[in-house]
Amino acid sequence: MKTAVFGTGGVGGYFGGLLARAGHDVTFIARGAHLDAIKQNGLRVESQLDGRFTVPGNATSDTAEAGEQELVLFTVKMYHNPDAVSQIAPMVGENTLVLTLQNGIDNGEILAEAVGQDHVMIGSAYMEGRVSEPGVVTQDGPGTAAFGEMEVGITRRGEELLQIFQDAGWRVNLHENMVGMLWKKFAYISGSAAVCAAANCVYEEMRTKPETRELIRAAISEALDVGRARGAPIMDDSLAWAMDSLDRFPGQGRASMAKDFTEQRPVELEGLTGTVVRMGREVGVPTPANDFLYAVLRPAAARIEALHS
Repeated sequence: MKTAVFGTGGVGGYFGGLLARAGHDVTFIARGAHLDAIKQNGLRVESQLDGRFTVPGNATSDTAEAGEQELVLFTVKMYHNPDAVSQIAPMVGENTLVLTLQNGIDNGEILAEAVGQDHVMIGSAYMEGRVSEPGVVTQDGPGTAAFGEMEVGITRRGEELLQIFQDAGWRVNLHENMVGMLWKKFAYISGSAAVCAAANCVYEEMRTKPETRELIRAAISEALDVGRARGAPIMDDSLAWAMDSLDRFPGQGRASMAKDFTEQRPVELEGLTGTVVRMGREVGVPTPANDFLYAVLRPAAARIEALHS
């Protein structure tokens, strides 16, 4: 399968690396020193589940050079969406599938506007991963993925893609209600990551302090209420699933967004908490917990934006 990984960070590098290791024709879209290192030495994957392996350095920064693909794994950070979406057209042909494995909730809608909904599938990755040095990506945590259609139902193309992914070693599920699954994760990530960043603490600290735990719960509940108001197929167990996920996260771990704030790297605040606040206003659902978290984090996010502008 001819595949392009658009955004060769932890998620794209790991899952794309597994496809390349299985013999698929994978092109990694990257930039700067990371791109140069992949071209010279291949992409090195260091996985706590799959060990260490290196795949061929078929890489470029130019989507036109990559050309038309059968599959595009869309794994850029959400703040890169406007630039990345504007560059995706040369890789999309009549039968191309674009699968987003990003954080956030509206990436599928953004891609559908650009390439048409028939080309888009939505998904999510459950892992800790990042570029540890140019040419090297790491995978920690569950290392699993889920995907499906933008509307409720299972399709043949989804079943065929599932088989390809599983044969390549992905730990992956195909969901009938992937939209509902995305809202589960979005509500959990947006609430817990924002509190982790605002409190500058590890998960064990924030989930065992009753007041802090209640703030996380309130932020998650608000996000799910926003989804319901938007007509999303929210699953009945979403809040319970999110709180269970909170309790299962490594106690000394920190959310990726919290790490990005600490390291002065670009953050996904707008795509997470900012989106809950924006969508809440659009549908008339109050989001006081998320309003508070967004207000606390926005000054630091603005400093980081200025630093990288």
